[in-house]
Amino acid sequence: MSQIEHFDVLVLGSGEAGKFTAWTSAKEGLRTAVVERGLIGGSCPNIACLPSKNIIHSAKVADLVRHDSDFGSETGPASVNMTEVRARKRKMVEGLVKMHLDKYKESGAQLILGEGRFVAPKTMEVRMKDGGMRTLRGDRVFLNLGTHAAIPDIPGLSDAKPLTHIEALELDRVPGHLVILGGGYVGLEFAQAFARFGSRVTILERGPQLLSKEDKDVADTVLGFLREDGVDVQLSVQVTEVEGSSGDKIRLHMRNPERVWTLEGTDILVATGRVPNTQGIGLEKTGVGLDARGYIQVNERLETTAPDIWAMGDCAGSPLFTHVAFDDFRIVRDNLHGGSRTTRGRLVPFCIFTDPELARVGLNESEAAKAGRGYRLAKLPIDAVLRARTLSETRGFMKALVSSDSDEILGFTALGPQAGEVIAVVQTAMLGKMPYTALRDAIFTHPTMAEGLGGLFSAVPARSLAGAASSRSE
Repeated sequence: MSQIEHFDVLVLGSGEAGKFTAWTSAKEGLRTAVVERGLIGGSCPNIACLPSKNIIHSAKVADLVRHDSDFGSETGPASVNMTEVRARKRKMVEGLVKMHLDKYKESGAQLILGEGRFVAPKTMEVRMKDGGMRTLRGDRVFLNLGTHAAIPDIPGLSDAKPLTHIEALELDRVPGHLVILGGGYVGLEFAQAFARFGSRVTILERGPQLLSKEDKDVADTVLGFLREDGVDVQLSVQVTEVEGSSGDKIRLHMRNPERVWTLEGTDILVATGRVPNTQGIGLEKTGVGLDARGYIQVNERLETTAPDIWAMGDCAGSPLFTHVAFDDFRIVRDNLHGGSRTTRGRLVPFCIFTDPELARVGLNESEAAKAGRGYRLAKLPIDAVLRARTLSETRGFMKALVSSDSDEILGFTALGPQAGEVIAVVQTAMLGKMPYTALRDAIFTHPTMAEGLGGLFSAVPARSLAGAASSRSE
């Protein structure tokens, strides 16, 4: 073991929570080090949120060009250059990495590039990326380990070298026939994007609907959107074996209750869930416990089972969103400064960046029914929002759940253009515990998508009619 270097704060992983912990601690005068094995800034700016949205926007532009005549433009035959699509994405990532390096320099936190492994409580050895070994010990240790794509245990799948989101974002070609395993948000975003680039795309989903946690009316509408883009979606399908090599030729053997058949393609993308990065880093030497799925055991203050060690973000079992990881950082930071914040009762929004977007905050109908919460339902088609008509993007709907015995907003779903922005309005009202009537009676700018909230909340049934609405699930 090399000579031990002492730090006030030692962070393993430079993702959202880890980097803000480091920057804040260092600015407070604490000697701080962050150990990162490669992705400066974590997954979000390098291989996940931001690069994927960059690629999705390129696909949106390609789709607009193909439909330019609908908007009175004439650009000639459309084509996609995936090398240039990738170059645009890489340029953005390079800028983001530089921004992170500048913030490390400004804060005074040490960024140590290498593979960290615990050898004792709060002590780790780091195999440096440029050679050599360092041993670090922290008075306080923060784990921000992240997750990686799960590869299902299907015969032949691993040998086929399937794409994950990481490799898909680096493609410099349009796959001939891309087969996607999984009907969650990652699979849907990539399916639509590559269909718009020109690939034949097939989604294989084990369950009876896409987006298993969403209401059926939402899932069915998204399914329709994907099929309009030419995506073949097959539900209730079990893949039993994979042959061949992704990038060349693959054959998938499949079955459902009615039949057994095969599907051929050129590429396969796995989007079936995530696995925490908690194995092989010596956590057993620290006293940090794991749950049955391999996530770090934490309490509502994100404290682990070991003293002076915290876990934040995906590896702590928090909802798998960058904005949640940032809130994890804020909870730990505030508590270390005398606060008393917890993860209980957080109002967590999310957005799926398909076109149109799907966004939700609070309960949907399925969750309300499961929780025994009576509700009044209001639903508004997007074509009733005049801004959508100016954009020629009139597909989708908004819906809101209001308590059956009060004017509390329980949840809101938007499936339409700019949905990720519109939910922020409703989320703010929910955080302020405002009655739904505040949005019903508000004056919104015309014409905007948020203007539709007035019409939506005007359609909330009176309380005397709540019984029928509370049992309704479309």
